Amino acid sequence: MPETLLLVATIAVAVVFDFTNGFHDTANAIATSVSTRALTPRTAVLLSAVLNLVGAIVTVVVFGSRVSNTISGLVAHPTLLLIIAALLGAIAWNLVTWYFGLPSSSTHAFVGGLLGAGVAAGGGGGGIHWASVGTVVIGLVISPPVGFLLAATVMVLVYALVRGAPAKLNRRFRQLQVLTAALVSYAHGSNDAQKSMAAMAMALLATGHLSHFTVPAWVVVLAATAIGFGTWAGGWRIIRTLGWRIYRLEPATGMAAQLTGAATILAASAAGWPVSTTHVVTGSVMGAGAPLRLTAAGWGLGANIAAAWVVTIPAAGIIGWLAFAVLHTGQLG
Repeated sequence: MPETLLLVATIAVAVVFDFTNGFHDTANAIATSVSTRALTPRTAVLLSAVLNLVGAIVTVVVFGSRVSNTISGLVAHPTLLLIIAALLGAIAWNLVTWYFGLPSSSTHAFVGGLLGAGVAAGGGGGGIHWASVGTVVIGLVISPPVGFLLAATVMVLVYALVRGAPAKLNRRFRQLQVLTAALVSYAHGSNDAQKSMAAMAMALLATGHLSHFTVPAWVVVLAATAIGFGTWAGGWRIIRTLGWRIYRLEPATGMAAQLTGAATILAASAAGWPVSTTHVVTGSVMGAGAPLRLTAAGWGLGANIAAAWVVTIPAAGIIGWLAFAVLHTGQLG
């Protein structure tokens, strides 16, 4: 295939990944506000889609493409085939976990896909910058516990302030949830859209269209639009998991989960750490329920989700490795 067509194909696959990221992760922003009836599903999805787009654009303008820069440093010599293979690994895993309603991580999936394709392309571990991988993994690992602890702390303070009866202020907490839902959506766009931005910018760099790694304005707008439309499509299977099956949320716990999850993600975006919005918000939901009423069933489901988190990077990595092998063989043929 001519290089120009392969570049167009790479950008198209990156847009598809961004779209699946959006519909896969819609639940992060709206499940809590929908389950507590702070917002109707239609209003929540529209709010989330718009704020995802705004967050993706504004964060790059204000802080630069720090998350994209971090992602681009994972592989030593990115090629178009490597990038396509990594994206296919991430897309495949997103679709599998969406089908089963598991809030798995699009970030983990893309990192896994990059590592698998990078190993295949380099004939071993030489194609990977392992020091950069360590930095990314640290951020991915510590962010969910941070969300959990922050949400639990907020709820302890809320229970103390309202004397253990937050239900009396449900109306106020529902109103606050509109703001915190918007904040989570903004935070999601600020971090997650930069993965596909990184893929497209790496492709442009690999083909000589860029002299050094940077994210062009049109790439920012394209990625932001794709994740916004993906969010509009919605991921209702995962919404049911996050909004009802882990913990029957109330307005107070929903507000706490959204506020602390968004704060964690925005801090990571400013620092240039690619984190999993799914993991952070799930950790925050569990943390909000932990001080009082998180059930054994909720902990059990949380353990299943954690298992999916652990499996995501190697599973997407294997798919990325296989995709590169197939694409490379086809190119040689």
